[in-house]
Amino acid sequence: MHMMNKMITLRSRPQGWPTNETFEFKETPVKQPEAGQIVVRSLYFSVDPYMRGRMNEGKSYIPPYKLGEAIVGGVVGEVIESRSDKFSPGDKVMGYLGWKLYNVVDIAEVRPIDEKIAPLSAYLGVIGMTGLTAYFGLMDIGKPKAGETVVVSGAAGAVGSIVGQIAKIQGARVVGIAGSDEKTKLLTDKLGFDAAVNYKTSPDLKAAIAQACPDGVDVYFDNVGGDVTDAVMSLLNDYARIPLCGAISSYNKEIGTDLRPSILTQLIKTRSMIKGFVLSDYSDRLEEGAQHLGKWLSEGKLNYEETIIDGFDQIPEAFLQLFKGTNVGKMLVRVTPDEK
Repeated sequence: MHMMNKMITLRSRPQGWPTNETFEFKETPVKQPEAGQIVVRSLYFSVDPYMRGRMNEGKSYIPPYKLGEAIVGGVVGEVIESRSDKFSPGDKVMGYLGWKLYNVVDIAEVRPIDEKIAPLSAYLGVIGMTGLTAYFGLMDIGKPKAGETVVVSGAAGAVGSIVGQIAKIQGARVVGIAGSDEKTKLLTDKLGFDAAVNYKTSPDLKAAIAQACPDGVDVYFDNVGGDVTDAVMSLLNDYARIPLCGAISSYNKEIGTDLRPSILTQLIKTRSMIKGFVLSDYSDRLEEGAQHLGKWLSEGKLNYEETIIDGFDQIPEAFLQLFKGTNVGKMLVRVTPDEK
């Protein structure tokens, strides 16, 4: 097999907002697989907010991307060549692979997926990393009880939209915070949220959230941080639980400038618990989460939204759009047939 590969690498570490110049396209020959390896043709790419942190240098829960090397993220693809008896051409797989049209990988780097169970794209969303993040953050840290009020920021996003639905399955009252009337309507009309607040158009955000949460807030699943979180914090009930999943409002700020000390007094007064987490904390329990998500999906208790952009060359733009809030649900890039 002699094919040319296209990849997207990190050209420079962004200061503030990434731009198209942050990325560089390269073409190289596709390497021949060795024993125990397969060649995977990419079908779908996941773009996620956490990737922004990996573009910075410094200590974190995951090593930073290296300059000049392909950016790595969730990929669903098709095996087109195999030197392992565990995979055959035509098999569909998922793994954390490079932003490349073709990845040559050891078989341990991927897992098989079945499009008869769910659409291929779902393995990067509702029953993949984002769904599992929602499940463990809410169930393990938030521990919602029937009748409690759960508030979700970034509620129309990939994780937030699943969090709210799981909370409803647990019998909670769920309030979502999102950035457009289209998104708030989606939350209440399609995803079953009890109320939703548009943080961009509410003249008094704290008052708007308070009106939606007359009994206060027992669980706050935070994907956003910043002013939205400050507004929710003032409404915490005693012993509230706060799974801290993300802080997208500050990802493009200078490192160390957004420490938000304003919330600390409220945490003390209410004896609330806030805990940051990442999915790898639950690496030994992923099957548990997948089983619950798959069951709820098959029972029609979980709906999911996707924003799919076509074209490998559009991956950087799709990533940048995450921080402008243009996506509804999971943001994905699909490789078009002419690119394969």
